[in-house]
Amino acid sequence: METKAAILLSEARERAGLTQRELARRASTAQSVVARIELGITDPGTGTLSRLLAAAGFELRARLEPALIVDTHMLNDVERILRLTPEERLREVANLSRFRIAARRV
Repeated sequence: METKAAILLSEARERAGLTQRELARRASTAQSVVARIELGITDPGTGTLSRLLAAAGFELRARLEPALIVDTHMLNDVERILRLTPEERLREVANLSRFRIAARRV
């Protein structure tokens, strides 16, 4: 099973034009470590993954993003909105904007 780490590492290694053995040598580790990570057998810690990516000439960066939360009632609303005319959609957006402004005051 491919993990995110497996995908990142194999992509970085391939883009750098390195074999698993060459990457392992640059990172001062065994080729089997690289292979196990790329196969998804081992899920490395961020330190190990960062070191391997750096050996391939890449930097691991992480960022926080809000989770996408989809309520089923929102999905049901899509059909209704698509049936609206352009003018009705504009009215819907204006109403939502007024609602958000009013909600901030509370």
